[in-house]
Amino acid sequence: RGAEILAEVVGFAMTSDAADIVMPSKQGAARAISGALKDARMNPEDVCYINAHGTGTAANDKVECAAVADVFGHHADDLMISSTKSMHGHLIGGTGAVELLACIMALTDGVIAPTINYEEPDPECALDVVPNVAREAQVGAVLSNAFAFGGLNAVLALRKAS
Repeated sequence: RGAEILAEVVGFAMTSDAADIVMPSKQGAARAISGALKDARMNPEDVCYINAHGTGTAANDKVECAAVADVFGHHADDLMISSTKSMHGHLIGGTGAVELLACIMALTDGVIAPTINYEEPDPECALDVVPNVAREAQVGAVLSNAFAFGGLNAVLALRKAS
C-alpha cells in the first residue's frame, strides 16, 4: 500500500506471576524479557536500548533493573535504558503505545529518549538510564517493557526496518 515501514516487530512474550497485586516479581519480568528475545531469535548482545516500564517506584525500578541485569549479564553495562514515563506520566492502557513510539523513534531517528528528573544514582540500579538529556545513537534492536498490576509482564522486541 506504499506505507513507509518504520520498524519490524520481531518478538513478543508475556508472563503472569499472579503472586501479588502490586509487588512485581524479578523472575516474571526476566522470563518475559528472555521470552521476547527467544521469540525474536535475538541474543542479548543484539539489543542496544530498552524502554523500561520504569514507573519511578522503588519496588518496580529495583525489580526491573535486577531482571535486566539477570537476562543481559555483562551486556547490561552496555545497554541504554530509559523511562519515558518520566516525561509523559503513566497513561495506564495507553502507555505501551506511547513507549512503542519512543522505541520506533530510537530505531528510525537515532534518538534515545532520556529519563528526566534524574538526580542521583540508585546503587541498586547501576544501569545507563540516559539521565536527563536525550542521546544520539544508532541502534538496530530495542525492547519495550510493559509490566502491570497483578504480575502481568509484556515485552516487545523490535528491529530497524530493512
